[in-house]
Amino acid sequence: MDETPTLTVQASAGDVRIYFRNRMIFHHSTEHPGFRYGTAEGIFEVTRGNFSIREKGRKVVAPTDCRVESSSPYQVTLRFRSLTTVELYLSVSEGLVRVEPRSFPPQTNRFVFSLPLEGEEHVYGCGEQFSRFDLRGSCVPLWSEEQGVGRSPLDPLTHYMNWKHKAGGHWYSTYFPQPTFITSQGLFFHADNRSYARFDFRPRREAHLEFWELPSSLHIGVEPGTPEAITHLSSLLGRMAPLPEWTYNGMWLGVQGGKDTVEKKLQDALQAGVRVGALWVQDWEGRRITSFGKQLFWNWEYHKEMYPDLPGYITSLKERNIRFLGYINTFLALEGSLYKEANAKGYCVKESTGKDYLIYITTFPAAIVDLTNPDARRWIKRVIQENMIGIGMSGWMADFGEYLPTDAVLACGQPATLWHNPWPALWAQVNREAVEERGRLKDTVFFLRAGYTGTSRYGRAVWAGDQLVNFSRHDGLASVIPAALSVGICGTAIHHSDLGGYTTLAWVKRKREVFQRWAELSAFTPIMRSHEGNRPESNHQFNSDLQTLTHLARMTRVFTHLKPYHLALQEEHVATGLPIFRPLFLHYPEDPVTYTLSYQYLYGQDLLVAPVTKSRRRTWRVYLPRDTWVHLWTGKVFEPNQRNTGAWVEVEAPLGFPPVFYRKSSPWEGLFQSISNI
Repeated sequence: MDETPTLTVQASAGDVRIYFRNRMIFHHSTEHPGFRYGTAEGIFEVTRGNFSIREKGRKVVAPTDCRVESSSPYQVTLRFRSLTTVELYLSVSEGLVRVEPRSFPPQTNRFVFSLPLEGEEHVYGCGEQFSRFDLRGSCVPLWSEEQGVGRSPLDPLTHYMNWKHKAGGHWYSTYFPQPTFITSQGLFFHADNRSYARFDFRPRREAHLEFWELPSSLHIGVEPGTPEAITHLSSLLGRMAPLPEWTYNGMWLGVQGGKDTVEKKLQDALQAGVRVGALWVQDWEGRRITSFGKQLFWNWEYHKEMYPDLPGYITSLKERNIRFLGYINTFLALEGSLYKEANAKGYCVKESTGKDYLIYITTFPAAIVDLTNPDARRWIKRVIQENMIGIGMSGWMADFGEYLPTDAVLACGQPATLWHNPWPALWAQVNREAVEERGRLKDTVFFLRAGYTGTSRYGRAVWAGDQLVNFSRHDGLASVIPAALSVGICGTAIHHSDLGGYTTLAWVKRKREVFQRWAELSAFTPIMRSHEGNRPESNHQFNSDLQTLTHLARMTRVFTHLKPYHLALQEEHVATGLPIFRPLFLHYPEDPVTYTLSYQYLYGQDLLVAPVTKSRRRTWRVYLPRDTWVHLWTGKVFEPNQRNTGAWVEVEAPLGFPPVFYRKSSPWEGLFQSISNI
């Protein structure tokens, strides 16, 4: 592709078309306006992190009388007349086009940009999307919130949760939205904006990209294919640093209940041959029993009754080559000493009355640390540094970030509606700075649930949040695959999920099979971490029976055996920006079937993973693109030879042997071959 791409303008009789690298990126005429703008009032209603969003008084106009005010190969200024005169300034820098709205009325808070698309072009991204991978034909709201429970109108649990708590969610509900996408034709788009947005990919020849503010700039790139588009996009957004090598000494075993209970569970695992690289202990700071289940006491210092001499215990674990990971979030428990300090110093998000804004997560209120207050940021970083890093922790879950109320009053003085979406990335930055200031970045991991633009730059890892402990497509095991693929395209490469799921409610309880199938998936991800769930006593656990322990031990051996491959993929991401979870079209772009697959993935270029995502299945149907593939467990060779396409194959998939294949030509062939001996 040319080294110095330029803009080409075609203008006649009010019809203006702008091309970049031979692709039309803007089209405006009276019948086909390239953008609209105006005003409206957004109405945000929230119930425990689940938002209902609407607007009133919408007045949006399409500009007319488009004129090319100035034009050069690298800069174009377009002037439009409507109720007033507004401009779009397009410039080329670092191989992409930047579009800047200029001279708009100061009250403008609606902007809809029309981006030309090809009729058969597929669209992927928009942050972490759990229900749909290809977004063409969908209208996607972009707002950080709880993902919902059930997330499908066909799921009775969704109706139950909507009736009881307005918490059923929708197919598009996500902790991690991002105004970013790529297409199957090598186009990529990213917006510098903070507000609620809605990307409508339903029109056949364009996308309508709506923002509830005037974005500072829009970035449009055109590359020969999706790998180049992702590389360019990730250089713009920032790439994730590799995880420490100790990540691959074993799984991160999620346990809780106090030091003696934790040690007993660890011994259960070790005696069964489970390779444990870390204990993840979320209740290190104490716990709280609610109607939802076992939750945590959000006062970020170790609980001396449950975990006496926790620093000493962490040291003893490290001597056994096992790390200790904890938990923190953006809230403070009102009964805790840290809240009393934060309240006295004015470090919490406020109501309009000046009182601390209290949020109900399930059944109890909590305050939010105001991350726009520089003093509060320094304070919470010091809490992390002294109470977590200082006692020997090697990492933690950095939970939440999606709960900032839209009517809150912030120290920075700006509207909370413009900080709600970026709040998770600000939380990631706070954690990153806390670690960096202690010189511990290379050896410490924090993993995030919520995200936005900036998470890939500041975060160490993310996880998929609170899935149901079942196989459901919209909110169970299956949903974490499109989630990993979509967020990876947006730059966040290091993704994983709770092994076994998290949410146990009503009739949904974890059974042995879903735990085992989730373990099989987790062995082929960057992090293998389990969770007991919100109601541990109702769930099948890793040590519920010998069969589960034996299966888990084998999967941890597979996970640790792949250590050099895991680490190589992360180094490749740093160098190229390519995600670790990859859609098949990334390496097989000529195969039209690969653009339609949502529930299998390439782990790097050389492993094809097709997890079993339905219960009671012992065979599984897998699509193999045209290449020479070797079944990981039997060594059987498959060579789909249809022209430009692969083939669907049915393979045996008993428990412990998930459908995984490697490329015969892979430089890692020796490593993969030896897995069959595990």
